[in-house]
Amino acid sequence: MKYYLAIDIGASSGRHIVGWRENGELQTKEVYRFPNGVKEQDGHLTWDVDALESHVRAGIEEALKLYPHIESLSVDTWGVDYVLLNGEQPILPCYAYRDGRTEAVIEKVHEKMPFAELYRRTGIQFQPFNTIYQLYADKLAGRLAQATDFLLIPEYLMYRLCGVKSHEYTNATTGGMVSAETGEYDAEIFEALDLPKQLFQPLQQPGTVIGEYKGIRVMLCATHDTGSAVEGIPMEGNELYISSGTWSLLGVKVPKPITDEGSLAANYSNEGGVGYTRYQKNIMGMWLVNRLRAELCPDTPWNEITAEAETKHFDHLVDANDPIFLAPESMKAAFDAKLPHPPKCVGGYFRCAYRSLAQGYRQAIEEIERNTGKTYEKLYIVGGGAKNQFLNKLTEEAAGKQVIALPIEATAIGNLMIQMKEDTAC
Repeated sequence: MKYYLAIDIGASSGRHIVGWRENGELQTKEVYRFPNGVKEQDGHLTWDVDALESHVRAGIEEALKLYPHIESLSVDTWGVDYVLLNGEQPILPCYAYRDGRTEAVIEKVHEKMPFAELYRRTGIQFQPFNTIYQLYADKLAGRLAQATDFLLIPEYLMYRLCGVKSHEYTNATTGGMVSAETGEYDAEIFEALDLPKQLFQPLQQPGTVIGEYKGIRVMLCATHDTGSAVEGIPMEGNELYISSGTWSLLGVKVPKPITDEGSLAANYSNEGGVGYTRYQKNIMGMWLVNRLRAELCPDTPWNEITAEAETKHFDHLVDANDPIFLAPESMKAAFDAKLPHPPKCVGGYFRCAYRSLAQGYRQAIEEIERNTGKTYEKLYIVGGGAKNQFLNKLTEEAAGKQVIALPIEATAIGNLMIQMKEDTAC
């Protein structure tokens, strides 16, 4: 029996999952889980990359106790965030994408290359936290002058394991600097922004073995977690998907990027997949309800929260993608600011959030069908949000699609499948 290890890290938690094939079926076992979250440091939101590395190593040790011979491992995380290095040393802090430091530089970036031109080149939707804006903020702060290397978070963690600096394609595309035409970093963007070209190395594809850690091959999966999640969906044909977690990533596979005016107007992204393009949009996702719960009813079980939301009659909506919800000090206050009057009970806030998400999904699906010229029948939902039956029901009603909710660890499964596929090919 051959065993493989997926290390899947999200914005709120990480997990180590061992996978193997038995009687032709993929089997998995979670061997380690740990918390994650942004830290406030000197007025900024940051990631504790030392703690992440410590958990990554601890989880590998737990996996080896149960499975002494592991063929390979790979790490996936959220996109856009990175660690700068000066030689072998990280340049800290490692800023988190929800930090507001890019607000002051977005206009300056667009003065040097207008967003319409950036979109034509990369096909990546505008988000204030895209890597391109974070790097320009680092340039103006003088941090790039010290940097010899730039590694996205999962590639940094694998570098700490095996000593090899790598640059994986699907993750790199999230940042708004990879050419939609060539699949490599766009040198003209770096020239326009005067970013140091030596930081941006040739991109590598999922399945590339980059090194070794304790006798285990270290391999690149689709290191952007949504890239791996889409690989992990047991989809019949090519249908719509939502990878539902802190963010809801709603999209469809297309053979090549779509960077026309309709896609620009709808703010659609063309992110790298494993042999295809993920034409998708970021929607605020379960972040809304997670923060509401932390603020309003942290000890109330989710089933009680959704039951109350289902029975209340507060029917006002908000734009789930409004920037006010990105990193508010108070999520309740953010909702209050966008509603004609606040709900009279806690359940009303959750009902508003769930119904607003469902309407956001409906609008995004309409945009996909208009821009691709195709109609889809099914919507596959994977990830933690797939467990929310009330939201699934609202989504099915709003979108008019058959919702297939699969509360599986799709990202870890996709991570494992890429490792297994490449191993079989060898």
